[in-house]
Amino acid sequence: MSLKRQLLILFGSIGLLSVVHAATITTPETMVVSRSDDAETEATLDVDTVTEGPVQPIKLTKMDVKSVISMRYAHTAIVAHVRNAANKSQEANFRVLLPDTAFISGFVMTLDGKSYKAYVKEKKEAAQIYQTAVSQGIGAAHIAARARDSNHFTVSVNVEAFTKATFNLTYEELLEYRNGVYNHAVNLQPGQLVSDFTVTIDIRESNKITELRVPEIRTGNEIDATKDDEQISNAEITRCDNAAVILFKPDLDEQKRLMSVYAEKSKDSLRGNVEGVLGQFVVQYDVERPKDGEVLVNGGYFVHFFAPTDLAPLRKYVVFVLDTSGSMYGRKIEQLKQAMQTILSELNPGDYFSILSFDSDVLVTDIADADKEPPKRKYSYYDRHDVKPTLKPASKATPENIARAKIIIDRLEANGGTNIDAALGTAIDLIRNRSELFANSTSSNKDEILSLEPIIIFLTDGDPTVGEMNPKTIIKNVAEKNYGSDEATIFSLAFGEDADPKLLRKLSLRNNGFARHIYEASDAALQLRDFYRQVSSPLLSHVKFVYAPDQVIESSVTKTKFRTYYAGSEVVVAGQVDTATRDLESTVEAFCGDENDHFLRKKITKKIKVPVPVEKSDLPLERLWAYLTIKQLLDASDASDATEEEKKKETSPEQQALKIALKYEFVTPLTSLVVVKPNETDAVNAEPVGDRESGQKYGLLSLTSSHRQPISSPAMYRPSLNAMSPLAFSAFPNRGYTAFNKRPVQALFSQDSMRVESEAVDDYDYEQRFGVDPPSTPVAYAPPAWSTTPVIEQSTTSNGSNYHLQEYPWAAPYVDVSSDSLVFVAANNTITLKLVSSSEPPKSESECSKPVSGDAGRCVYLTRCQAARNITIDTYKSHYCDVAGFAGVCCPQDGIAV
Repeated sequence: MSLKRQLLILFGSIGLLSVVHAATITTPETMVVSRSDDAETEATLDVDTVTEGPVQPIKLTKMDVKSVISMRYAHTAIVAHVRNAANKSQEANFRVLLPDTAFISGFVMTLDGKSYKAYVKEKKEAAQIYQTAVSQGIGAAHIAARARDSNHFTVSVNVEAFTKATFNLTYEELLEYRNGVYNHAVNLQPGQLVSDFTVTIDIRESNKITELRVPEIRTGNEIDATKDDEQISNAEITRCDNAAVILFKPDLDEQKRLMSVYAEKSKDSLRGNVEGVLGQFVVQYDVERPKDGEVLVNGGYFVHFFAPTDLAPLRKYVVFVLDTSGSMYGRKIEQLKQAMQTILSELNPGDYFSILSFDSDVLVTDIADADKEPPKRKYSYYDRHDVKPTLKPASKATPENIARAKIIIDRLEANGGTNIDAALGTAIDLIRNRSELFANSTSSNKDEILSLEPIIIFLTDGDPTVGEMNPKTIIKNVAEKNYGSDEATIFSLAFGEDADPKLLRKLSLRNNGFARHIYEASDAALQLRDFYRQVSSPLLSHVKFVYAPDQVIESSVTKTKFRTYYAGSEVVVAGQVDTATRDLESTVEAFCGDENDHFLRKKITKKIKVPVPVEKSDLPLERLWAYLTIKQLLDASDASDATEEEKKKETSPEQQALKIALKYEFVTPLTSLVVVKPNETDAVNAEPVGDRESGQKYGLLSLTSSHRQPISSPAMYRPSLNAMSPLAFSAFPNRGYTAFNKRPVQALFSQDSMRVESEAVDDYDYEQRFGVDPPSTPVAYAPPAWSTTPVIEQSTTSNGSNYHLQEYPWAAPYVDVSSDSLVFVAANNTITLKLVSSSEPPKSESECSKPVSGDAGRCVYLTRCQAARNITIDTYKSHYCDVAGFAGVCCPQDGIAV
């Protein structure tokens, strides 16, 4: 009798989720197929089925969430401890719902005292590892799924009877500055009550923290909290000028209360099981800002933060392009009307606006029509839809014009198809011809409109169905019109689940904006208003960062030109400093409004000069640079029309991003986490189904399983394809499931905000790999307070050899058997030191000044230092040394073995 073994990888909405539960019982020869409704389809061989009674479920005994935020860069570790008190094996699921901006940077799983670690590989190489493992009879799994706009990690493993397991996942992100504060959030969803539950947020900044808010636990489906929201009462907050620690330890009664509150608040927005969900823990803060910006330099890297506030705003001309096609009928169109009522009221004095509605046809609103009886519109699929709409001059944001516009908005009706190409073309025509349109009007302010910052806010809920329907052609048509001094920034809003996210993302990336998903929920109007407020006040245009070419490595510097800077946001630039640089000089050039005449613009220049420190500190600037560089390279890739061959070139954004991701061990759309378990004959493979082209918005992976069958057995591979109901998991789209066998296995994961490919393989033997007995306590990696880098993952599938490290258990997770080396990160640098497998360690030694204890010592090979047996990896990072290329340590004289 064997349990169902399942490796499960999901990709869903934003936040943190960690769930542990027991699995059902099946016979060894049963292939288990998970379906979207959690039912099981069993393809059974000719064997007897054994029925077993209920057993005590796996218990989640402890959960720790710790985020260390240093200079706006967050490193989060989630550690879950479980215990199987039953007399038989059971399955445990560990789930983490990540922010969509985060990169996973490490995963460690400890089962019955044995630790299994994932490492990062290029995703095609990971797939090859899977194929090779299967062909050699090695336990492996390869998972592929599409879920580009979400980031949801789950691994299911077998926990043997009377044993414990620990899961540890780390991820990193640069916090976004929105509405004047940095926002950091983790979703607390353990799936059951936890007797020991701790959340710690540790903030370390270079400047004074001016604002710190910890609002009440939220559902995660609301808009950002504000200073007016109620603050949490049972979190312990300790703070000084530039640091703060927030500690939250909900007891069982508080967890029950939060679960009840979450279930009540979410009953209208979620259509799934919300059992065991506490909600979202949010921390918001801001820092004191130097007037001209802030530049930090450390370890050969710099980061430039720029978020000015004392500027006169630029006046804007905003064109609202609103989808009123038939699919907007009902709640969507009503929520759009509700949101626009508020948005129109928040236009700044001196702004101008136009309202353009589109279905199969395009209509430019004339607010003078608000005083007339609305015309009766009739729609027919046989109507011509190539008639160009009549352009109307923009309206100034006066109280009278806004009141008329609200009447027009209230008359919107949903009908017809979706003519995206004509709508965008008309919006650009309004901006490019705004001067001529005013020349034909009676306005006395015809010159004002030319000085306005042009913005297009484009909202749609579906694919193009009328007129030009090829996404590439639509983007090409926009590019041919939107250029030069009249170029408009285009923000795209995907309302609901049916819009084309690739089209909208590429459209906005190519036109200096960004795309957002407006979830079809009761608060959609609030989401729309919250989005508008983030872009409602442009403060600077044509922002340019300049660094002396002899002071920085130009090819390393991230994006330096920005079309517009908006109030409440922040611009971040990073790069490498030239080794000869002693002082780094930077200049920011931009145009802002004139406080005396808001329709005029003036050029401003901000200069900063900072010394380059000689000593390295623990600031995570190098990893922040790597993170930001990868993000921008992936944006460049998504915005391009490069062929597959062009993407393979070394200079392509994809290859540059891949190189950095592999070096810093980030799981990105181009990389995957991999683990292979030697000497097993079980294998699993899963392939994606339900892609967008086939008309299925939610995908379920095909499943195959082997239960102690030879690799060549025809019973091994029996895929079953199932479509997931979009109603059953509306909050968790694009889930993928796969079955696994009886051996414990580690997940393999790759992240892609719109497209995800994940590969997974199995575990290895701890004692063979590290040459030591398994530790008595789980070796689950948790970063020290100032650490912002993950443990270096293993990079081999070999069994390893004995390095005589039995007395040095802290070193075992950092052994790379492929290179016979100890590999770790210190001061943001990867350190590689050789290990010896022979019984005779190197005898070279030299004087050193910082022994692990005492006042004086000598640099000797690691295993010669008895004093280093019970230290930690963090202690070793401060006292390691090089013994002719081998792993050494500064050891006190009386602690050296002969």
